[in-house]
Order: sequence, then structure tokens, then C-alpha cells
Amino acid sequence: MKVLVTGVKGQLGYDAVNELTRRGHTAVGVDIGEMDITDAAGVKKVMRGVRPDAVIHCAAWTAVDAAEDNVDKVRLVNAVGTKNIAQECKELGCKMLYISTDYVFDGQGETPWQPDCKDYKPLNVYGQTKLEGELAVSENLEKYFIVRIAWVFGKNGNNFIKTMLRLSETRDTLKVVNDQIGTPTYTFDLARLLVDMIETEKYGYYHATNEGGFISWCEFAKEIFRQAHRKVNVIPVTTAEYGLSKAARPFNSRLDKAKLIENGFMPLPSWQDALKRFLEEIENGAN
Repeated sequence: MKVLVTGVKGQLGYDAVNELTRRGHTAVGVDIGEMDITDAAGVKKVMRGVRPDAVIHCAAWTAVDAAEDNVDKVRLVNAVGTKNIAQECKELGCKMLYISTDYVFDGQGETPWQPDCKDYKPLNVYGQTKLEGELAVSENLEKYFIVRIAWVFGKNGNNFIKTMLRLSETRDTLKVVNDQIGTPTYTFDLARLLVDMIETEKYGYYHATNEGGFISWCEFAKEIFRQAHRKVNVIPVTTAEYGLSKAARPFNSRLDKAKLIENGFMPLPSWQDALKRFLEEIENGAN
């Protein structure tokens, strides 16, 4: 299978290309230098040249706070760019897998969000434009996967774990929010699932994070320092007390993943195990 992967320089795109290659598929990774997704003519030219059997669309504007001051730019990338790819997938008759986010929901309550829930109420520009991307895919295609993820971390990019480790170099006490609840997602594990998906025709909406239960960012930070053997005093605070974010964040990022098992897909390992492997990965990468 020939698969075009957008956003290859990001955390997930990087791992997706590696996973495809491991399995013997032909992976064509592109980033803005090879294909500007906001340029419809450019997308058409590249995709007609590659003629993929499937597209894994990882490219996105993901800087949540910065998005609040760059609405038009963010919409151009997350919504228009996604539509450009979806329309070309339709013309070529290829599958499309679109990476979305828990931020399409309002994050209220404590009940895990179902993949087929349509009660969308994004709290910020990032969530709204990712939702517009979802709609661009579902309205243009029949052969599509929309996979919502949350709390992403991977080797090839910045993430919460790397931030915590960096801060621990100079601080012995950190305040971390304890009223936003979800589950981390390791891109190395997620990439395996995404390739599993595109090898099938089991289209639709899915939720995918690691297993291991729901936690707060505060609990995540504590486990990071425990596994990394860092002595840091983590002080739990509310989002209101923390008060630094420009964009509103969902309190409830619990995603129901039962649909994966129902459709025969293997769940991701526990986030605790994923964290252990990630710490080993970045330690080995630094040596």
C-alpha cells in the first residue's frame, strides 16, 4: 500500500512513516516544504504525482493559545487545508485518515465522550477549526477514518513530558492543574493503530488514547517525575488558580475507546507503560 503522510516533521507523522515502513508499505512523508496543504493546486499536484492508496493527515496548527490570535491562519490550515486533501482523496478514490481532538467537545461533565457523539461545542479556536476539518472530511468522503486523540506525546516534538523534565532541571516545586481529566497518547503506539486502521475498510469515527485509566495533568506530572527519578514537589492547583492559558481548556477529556475493540482493533498499551518506554526512547536518543 502506498500511503501519503502529512506533517511528517511532527510527533505523529514521524512515527506513522516509521510504522508504515516497518510493515513494508510505501510511505511518502510530506511537510510544508513538500506540500502546502493550504494551497489547493499544490495539494492536487503532489497527490496526483504520488497517487496514494491512503492518506494519514497529521498536519495541523496545534498551538492552542497562539490560535486565539491567529484565527484566519489556523482555519486555513486546520479546515481549508483538510478540505483540500479530502477533495483530492475523493477524486483519486483513496482512503483518508484524519487526526482530530477531544477539543471538538466542550469538556463538561464527567462522562467519557463517545466517538459518534455529535454534541460539538468547541471552547477555543483550535477546537473549532479541527471540528471544521472533521466536517470537511465527513461531508466529502465515504472512505474515511476520523480519529480523536488527546494529550499527545512523542519523540519528534515538544510535549508535556519534555516540558516537565526541562522545568525540573531548575525547579524543585511545580504547580500543575488537577481539574482537567484525560488520558495521554503516545504517538509510537498510536501510529501502530492508525496503520492497522488503514489496512481495513472499517471506516468511521474513533477515539484513541493509551489505556491505563483517566488522570489529571497533576497526576501525570507526578508519575513522570517518579519514573524519571526526579525529586520535584508537585502542587495541585485548579485551572482558575493556574490562570496562564489564553485559550479555554476542556475539563473533561475522557474519551470512550470501546469502539476500537468492537471493530477488532487492538487497544493501545497503558499510559504508564508508554511513559516508561518514551523516557527510555528520549534517554537513548540523547546518548
